[in-house]
Amino acid sequence: MSSFVAALAALAALQATAPQAVPVTAQPTPTPAVIAPAAPRAVIISPATGSVLRAGTEVPLIMVESITTNGKKLRVSQRIRMQVATDVRLGSAVVIPAGSLAEGEVTDVKNKGMWGKSGRIEARALNVRVGDRLIRLNGTFDDKGVSGTAGVVASALLLPVVGFVVTGTSANIPAGSGVKAFLDEDLRIAVP
Repeated sequence: MSSFVAALAALAALQATAPQAVPVTAQPTPTPAVIAPAAPRAVIISPATGSVLRAGTEVPLIMVESITTNGKKLRVSQRIRMQVATDVRLGSAVVIPAGSLAEGEVTDVKNKGMWGKSGRIEARALNVRVGDRLIRLNGTFDDKGVSGTAGVVASALLLPVVGFVVTGTSANIPAGSGVKAFLDEDLRIAVP
């Protein structure tokens, strides 16, 4: 009996290693097609009509107050009041109305001095307020007084002590002066 079991085991091992015959009528099972996920769709943030006022758009300002180096009271970081001179538009829509309050800052001050040295003011635009929003601006402006160097040279030839007394003029940017500023950020406009 054990030889019979051994023979059955050997026959089973041969059948397991022998290649299996496929009947001619049998068709291979089709493998399911692999479907790639759909590409993500582009999200349109603003319509093609262009409802964005781009950074770099000019914002014309005028000085509300005068600033001067005369009296030596002007300081670096001092705030300057300005306002928008004309409407800033995108198409027919007014984005920044004329009269909107703007702010600037003094960045450098040099007072007039001896030997004909003139005064100088350098400043920059910071922002404009529209409703409850502050919109960033950039742009610099300056003024330089008239140098008194020619008077100092002529006086020094006659009387050397005069150079200590002769000064240049103070720098002055009067109220009502125009200042060129530019948007420092893109503004997305809700067009009805």
